[in-house]
Amino acid sequence: MTVTTEERRRLALAATGAELRADDSGKERFGGLASPFGVRAAIGNPKTWGFYEEFAPGAYTKTMQEGDQRMLIDHDSYYVVSRVSAGTLKLSQSARGLEVDSRLDEDLSYVRDLKANLRNANITGMSIGFYVVKDTWTTIEIDEEGDDGKTRVFEADLRTVQEVRLIEVSAVTFPAFVDTEAELNSVSAALLCRGDVGAIESRAVYRPELRDLLQVVKREPGETTRADESTEPELPTRRHLDSIDLAMRGLSARYGLKLPA
Repeated sequence: MTVTTEERRRLALAATGAELRADDSGKERFGGLASPFGVRAAIGNPKTWGFYEEFAPGAYTKTMQEGDQRMLIDHDSYYVVSRVSAGTLKLSQSARGLEVDSRLDEDLSYVRDLKANLRNANITGMSIGFYVVKDTWTTIEIDEEGDDGKTRVFEADLRTVQEVRLIEVSAVTFPAFVDTEAELNSVSAALLCRGDVGAIESRAVYRPELRDLLQVVKREPGETTRADESTEPELPTRRHLDSIDLAMRGLSARYGLKLPA
């Protein structure tokens, strides 16, 4: 059983080239790379309880056609800087990845604050909030040089994100995870989406907190092949689904995950 929760990924502005830029009329806009394609990033500790991740080219194609994304400050929906449907936010895909071009309306006091914080390097990161629609997991080998100068090989999981539903992009104060708890939240969200009991159990050896995910991700019996059946679930099944819902609410509160409406 897989469960989809909102995930977030952060990058330093220095690594993406996102910055304040003047348009043809001299007004400042905010633009640059929000999410790179084909760049392998470590989520948690890939050698033990984490994994590597990269976004495949075209991962945003469908969501850009269907969505109405916003640009926010620190993922706070109170601070809406721009929006696709309003024509103030433009998203595009280049060979590098997802590109952002946002108008900055100085009639909004927090946008004036954002510009000042960007100039003063108080805000130094870019982040995206998204749901994974399609991904693949593979095992890869990584060469690592030890303190003794010898090269050792270890296996790790690589998650390739092939399609996402993008919710928003944000200018953020912290360009990277500031503690392992935040990384644990990201690993938890990805494992819920993956729905693989074995993957959870192997990581729970190193991070026992992840074992809580097994309350939701369970070995389910095979589904019927008769796709035209749409009967109401029997009472025991409904009770099981209710228990899953309660468990998910508890996990979302504990790990700071956002469940879809």
